[in-house]
Amino acid sequence: MNLRTLAWVLLAALLAGCGSSGLRVDTSHPSVNYDSRVQFVVLHYTAAPLDRSLALLTHGEVSAHYLIGDGPATVYRLADEQYRTWHAGESEWDGRTWLNSSSIGIEIVNPGYRDTPTGRVWYPYSEAQVKAVLALLRDIRSRYRIDPRYFVGHSDIAPLRKLDPGPMFPWQRLAQEGFGLWPDAGAVSRARQRFEASPPSIAWYQEQLARVGYSVVRSGTLDVTTRHVLAAFQMHYRPARFDGEPDAETAAMLQVLAGMH
Repeated sequence: MNLRTLAWVLLAALLAGCGSSGLRVDTSHPSVNYDSRVQFVVLHYTAAPLDRSLALLTHGEVSAHYLIGDGPATVYRLADEQYRTWHAGESEWDGRTWLNSSSIGIEIVNPGYRDTPTGRVWYPYSEAQVKAVLALLRDIRSRYRIDPRYFVGHSDIAPLRKLDPGPMFPWQRLAQEGFGLWPDAGAVSRARQRFEASPPSIAWYQEQLARVGYSVVRSGTLDVTTRHVLAAFQMHYRPARFDGEPDAETAAMLQVLAGMH
C-alpha cells in the first residue's frame, strides 16, 4: 500500500467515526492536486554536546525531528515528521519562506567552531555521523519526493545569521548520492577562465545566487547582505575559502549550478 492509499484509508476510518454526530462526509472524489508537507530537509550542527543538545531540543524553545549523536552516532527521533518543529526560524530558499512548516530538521552533535589567536578552527564530523546522515536521508527520501536542490544547510536558508552545518560538512559526498547538487569540475574550470578574462557585475552575482535558491536583494552593489550570501554559497561549495568576495571561481561555480536548475 502506497502512502497516498494509506492516507485515504486512514481518513476514511477517521471520518467513519463522525456518524454519531450526524455529519456525512463523501470521500469518493479524491483530489490529485496535493503534495506532502515535507518539501525540504535542513541540516544543522548543535554547537553543544549530546546531553545538552537533547535537553535543548526536547525541552527548550527550539526543536528538530532528528538528532544524530556523536560516538556511535545514534539517530534520535525527537518529533514525528508530520509535525512542524522549530529549527529553521526566519528562512527562505528558492522563493519559499518560513521553512519550519515545510521541512524536516536534522541536528548533528558538533561543537561548530572555536576562535583561537591564529584564527577560527572548525570541528569535523565523524565518519559514523556522516554514514548516519546518509542512511537517514535515504530513509526520508523513500517516503517523500524531495527535489535534490532542497537538501540544504541552515546557513543556506538563513545566511545573515547562521553558519551551520559549517565548512566541514561533506556536501559533495551527499550530492553524489542525490542529496543536493554539485558543479562539474571540468565545467567550472572552463567557465573560470572566461570569468578571469571578463569578471561579471555584482548584479550578475545576485541574479545567479537567486537562481540557485538563495535569498538576496538585487541591489547591484556588494553590500553586507550580498557578502553574507556569497560567503554562505562559498562555504557550501568551496569550503577552503568563504570570505564573501566575488571571484572567478565563485562565478564559475554559480554559473554551472544555475544551469543545473
